[in-house]
Amino acid sequence: MSETEQSVWMEDKGSVGDCDPWKEINNSSSEGTRSSGNSERADAAYCRSGSSAAPDSAEDNATADQSGATSTSGNTGTANQSGVQGNPGNRGMVNQSGIQEAGKSERYGMDGSGQDIQGNSSMSVQSGTQGASGNVVWSGQPGAMSGSAVSGRPVAPNQASWGSVSRMDTEETKRLKENFGFFAPAAFLYAVFYVFCMFQNGSGITYPFFIGGSLLFLCLSLPKLGITLKKGSGFYMTAMLLLGISTFCTDDGRIIFFNKLGIFLLMMSLLLRQCYDTSGWKLGKFLGSICVLIFASIGELGRPFSDAAAYRKNGVNRADKRIWYVVLGLLIGIPLLLVVFLLLASADAVFRQMTRALLENLTIFNIIRVTFRIILVFFGTYALIAYLCRRRIREDVPDRRTGEPVLAITITSLLTLLYLLFSGIQIAGLFFGKLQLPEGYTYAKYAREGFFQLLAVSVLNLIIVLVCMSFFRESSVLKSILTAMSLCTFIMIASSAMRMLIYIRYYYLTFLRILVLWGLALLTVLFIGVIINIFQDRFPLFRYSVAVVAILYLALSFAHPDYIIAKVNVDNAAHGAVEWRRTSGTNINPYEDFSYLRHLSADAAPVLVPYLRELGYDMNAFYAKNAVIYAKEQGYDDSKSSEEGFGYYWMAYMQERTNHFGLRTFNLSRFMALEAFRR
Repeated sequence: MSETEQSVWMEDKGSVGDCDPWKEINNSSSEGTRSSGNSERADAAYCRSGSSAAPDSAEDNATADQSGATSTSGNTGTANQSGVQGNPGNRGMVNQSGIQEAGKSERYGMDGSGQDIQGNSSMSVQSGTQGASGNVVWSGQPGAMSGSAVSGRPVAPNQASWGSVSRMDTEETKRLKENFGFFAPAAFLYAVFYVFCMFQNGSGITYPFFIGGSLLFLCLSLPKLGITLKKGSGFYMTAMLLLGISTFCTDDGRIIFFNKLGIFLLMMSLLLRQCYDTSGWKLGKFLGSICVLIFASIGELGRPFSDAAAYRKNGVNRADKRIWYVVLGLLIGIPLLLVVFLLLASADAVFRQMTRALLENLTIFNIIRVTFRIILVFFGTYALIAYLCRRRIREDVPDRRTGEPVLAITITSLLTLLYLLFSGIQIAGLFFGKLQLPEGYTYAKYAREGFFQLLAVSVLNLIIVLVCMSFFRESSVLKSILTAMSLCTFIMIASSAMRMLIYIRYYYLTFLRILVLWGLALLTVLFIGVIINIFQDRFPLFRYSVAVVAILYLALSFAHPDYIIAKVNVDNAAHGAVEWRRTSGTNINPYEDFSYLRHLSADAAPVLVPYLRELGYDMNAFYAKNAVIYAKEQGYDDSKSSEEGFGYYWMAYMQERTNHFGLRTFNLSRFMALEAFRR
């Protein structure tokens, strides 16, 4: 037995008192040689602090060996790990399949606690062999079986652990179980905080506080798991907080959706960065790992129960007991508080009047919804942490650039030749004005049928370039072709953008048209990074892409597209057509799609409210129960698509958006809309 192997065994088992569990094995020689017929006291459980081990019986004890190797002579044989023990006397060896290979022993077993039926203690060795002369050659880390022998002699206990912590548990999993007194109450309070911030309030002032609280919970949890916040995490956190603030500042449902999607992806990426080395990960690896993290966490939903049982079994200190008493008190006190509140509200009219808004929402259905959300978020949060601690996602990213580059060269060269021809036409036509349109085509019609197709081709080119860089061997020819393809894509992006601008000139703005222009700008910046990555393999393309997408999207989010749409379209509406034609010197038709304006969010209120006043709308309709019904009763034009009637439908929409407007649901954009109506 070498000193290194002995130290590894001692670290795994831990010393018991001052006893050396190897002393009895190594007392014959430094090589672990023992003459046949001697007793082997190889179990550390025989040693106890302050007392000596009980003497062995006259019969020889046997060691259990996973490998199943044994000698063909000698008094002592080897039994397998399953607990098979040789017959007293001349002992042979029984392998894992139960076949006796040598000697004259019979099969005896151990009970579930590791006890020898014959009363002899046995010891488990992961990979040990016994030589013909009785020498024991240790080649693995030993582990001991738990329980006590029938004869009264103790058998070595298992490695000290927390409840269900097994030898395969990661260090983070062990820390999670040891700190259950922190994580369970913290997850419960986080669930309650989520319900307070988010219940029937997807874009109120509490939303950025919820994002900040989530990041605080993360920062407090990582040290408990022995994890240090990694460098670069600040960018993810800052982007999430800014998206949260943007959500509070806008009423546009599309922007709110994309904000929350971005926050979710950033949070999942941030969690993966803390537990894994993601420096070599690319987009596909991140997205796949996020999917695995979400769905695999479902299998950990029962962990709060098992970890709680283990935590109680191993003892709870006084401070932790106080925390649990607080949680238990909340679980009992909150329902009791609701019952007493309802009784008091029914007993006094003044108190009932003061709490009317709360009573309107305090229904059995809402109580069930709130309870369900608390339970769901609590178990989901704990399960997510539990799965992250297990570190089951493969960290390494194999180099898949094994494809024959000739295949990629053939495909991309054909496409590049086509792109060069198309790019030449675009340069001559759109950029230098030498394009001869087909008969019956106008510039507006020509532009409209092209920009979406060119956007699709640009995205396809990005995918093709990334695939070639990821799955084909390096080739200077392939790099040159991919560079030419990327440069042609720049021309296609510019052509698509010019077509869109021409189309906007005739048909004005919509959210989709703004989104297309934003997407083209994003593709332009992304392709710059792609070209750099073609020639510099170590360029962090994924991190570059994340930063570019985050920054450009934050610009779009804070720009409030609905405000821009209303500003451009209203400035070119029919009421100013004469002046507009005079100043522009063109025959382009004024804006007339008022049906689209009635669906704009409160972000457009600073433009639309003054415009409606200018058109002579009765603004008292906004304070009526329903603006459209009010307009019909007053005999006003209630057409959805006319300049004189669309405003009442938009005001009715604003009534819905600003309903239940309070401190918790305060939204900056809706507040500014209300202020615009009050002026």
